[in-house]
Amino acid sequence: MSLPEVLQGSLRIPVVGAPMFIVSGPELVIAQCKAGIVGSFPALNARPQEMLDEWLTRIRQELADFSAANPDQPVAPFAVNQIVHQSNSRLMADMQTCVKHRVPIVITSLRPPAEVVEAVHSYGGIVFHDVINVRHARKAIDQGVDGIITVCSGAGGHAGTTSAFALVKEVREIFDGTIILSGSMSRGNDVLAAQAIGADLAYIGTRFIATEEANAPAEYKEMIVASQSADIVYSSLFTGIHGSYLKGSIINAGLDPDNLEEADKNAMDFGSVGGSKAKAWKDIWGAGQGVGSIHDIPSVNDLVLRMEQEYRDTLGRLAIARSN
Repeated sequence: MSLPEVLQGSLRIPVVGAPMFIVSGPELVIAQCKAGIVGSFPALNARPQEMLDEWLTRIRQELADFSAANPDQPVAPFAVNQIVHQSNSRLMADMQTCVKHRVPIVITSLRPPAEVVEAVHSYGGIVFHDVINVRHARKAIDQGVDGIITVCSGAGGHAGTTSAFALVKEVREIFDGTIILSGSMSRGNDVLAAQAIGADLAYIGTRFIATEEANAPAEYKEMIVASQSADIVYSSLFTGIHGSYLKGSIINAGLDPDNLEEADKNAMDFGSVGGSKAKAWKDIWGAGQGVGSIHDIPSVNDLVLRMEQEYRDTLGRLAIARSN
């Protein structure tokens, strides 16, 4: 197992808050980092493009001030997610901004991120790349990434279909860097389970939608709390790439969740879909299969403290069981 230097001693619990379209903004990221987990957001959430510079300035300053006032408390680094795809016309401008601010961690998605890796490594930052299979992992490893995010069955957003037990082990056989596991985790014991099967960090998104600091409508948060795993629909219709979404939001958009068309992955689109005015992420809400264990909408700090206690309690129970 391997943790990069930037994460050593800076985490309360080994968790990366996954970047979520629209939902992840400065408030959520800052709260996550102050609580002791990596906070992240998609660069595309900062609109117009010039706002990315403002967001990064604010995040760096508030975290620096908090760290100076709380020298004994772990403050985690933050990350920016970049979509490496021809549909992202902002990529180069956003990367220039990230280099200017020396963003500690850049999370890349979709295409092999060679040019991003080179830019981030130029100032000593690290790159994590998300994948849904070993073929994609090999391509990213060849590009020199520092970590692989295995987006497994049950994850929210653009998720894969491979079991975590399979994908994490297969990636570990070919990669000695950091492995981050994504898929249906919401509690501290889930984080420990991720480590038990070979991951270094847990990648958690859906659980943080239902927090006070998340930039999500109250109805979205309440639907997360009210949903079960059976309420997650896996479809390519909304962006051209298969993803996991809340059935209730699809119904609210006037669509039939049991009869959704397939979309062309080569025509990736975040606009209106299916003859509806609904838009992915804004109206069609992403979520993973772990929703069934989410029952409240706490502050990020309270949630992370709870997860830390669950993590430690589980370690204790396993130690007792082993000694008996």
